[in-house]
Amino acid sequence: MFKNACYFRIADGFELPPLPALEKALQKTRFVPTGPTQAESSGWVPPRGAKHSHLAELVGGQLILKLCTEKRAVPSSAIKAGVEEKIERYKKETGQERVGARAKKEFKEEVLLDLLPRAFTKRANTLLWLAPEQKLLVVDSGTLAGADRIVSALLAALLEIPGVGSALDLQLIQTELSPSAAMAHWLSTREAPSNFTIDRDCELKTPDDEKSSVRYARHTLDIDEVAQHIAAGKVPTQLAMTWNDRVSFVLSDTGQVRRMKMLDVVMEGVDKPGKDEDGFDADAAILTGELAGLLPDLLDALGSDSVAVPAGG
Repeated sequence: MFKNACYFRIADGFELPPLPALEKALQKTRFVPTGPTQAESSGWVPPRGAKHSHLAELVGGQLILKLCTEKRAVPSSAIKAGVEEKIERYKKETGQERVGARAKKEFKEEVLLDLLPRAFTKRANTLLWLAPEQKLLVVDSGTLAGADRIVSALLAALLEIPGVGSALDLQLIQTELSPSAAMAHWLSTREAPSNFTIDRDCELKTPDDEKSSVRYARHTLDIDEVAQHIAAGKVPTQLAMTWNDRVSFVLSDTGQVRRMKMLDVVMEGVDKPGKDEDGFDADAAILTGELAGLLPDLLDALGSDSVAVPAGG
């Protein structure tokens, strides 16, 4: 299900609204494909897939939602060519050699409106997991910017339910150690934090304007060379790790979990879904169960999450 984890802390006092009320609120912004001249459209879709109608899924008291975003991709080269053609035509018709910024902007808008109906569409889905008991909201995104759309959409939907939206206070988790500092320490001392192992992929960058970098792929990191790069000023920006021999992932310098993969031991003993089953509940239970263990351990390794700031603040 999830390949990434961008996570937020839910402040005390939030309770999930009744499922019918939440479903009604989500239906107001159900996904609708882009119109012919619409560049982008986003909305809620059934987490279980198109055959199901419910937009809100509750599994073990935990909420799972899915947001779909569709974009019409118009190549910038096509827009540029169209604008240049209009500029040349304008010069010939008016006899003017210079074209103002306002006219160029209008030409660009006209070209875009003309090209959008013929543009290919591309869809992307983003999953969200909200766990009131763990006080966590997790988005399947490798960046905060990527998580912003679905979080904003959820907050907007909750505001439609009286007394609920204002109670969801999300906070960005700030740890005592920055992820970069923690990764540098683990690599320099060649000692992973409790319940984790260091794998074979890593990226180091200088924090200056040049951003020179060194990448290790499928390479042992327990070597003097890595420690020397760190001592010389390079900062870890990505580090492949494994949690409890169960989940492999890449930790980013901004704290997000990326390229997450459940290892074979997690799937042992899990029954395959029957002919009429989609396996959603089993997948959701496995994912949330593993994340409910991985994220607290990761935050503990980074110095706990005793400090938090409002999301977007």
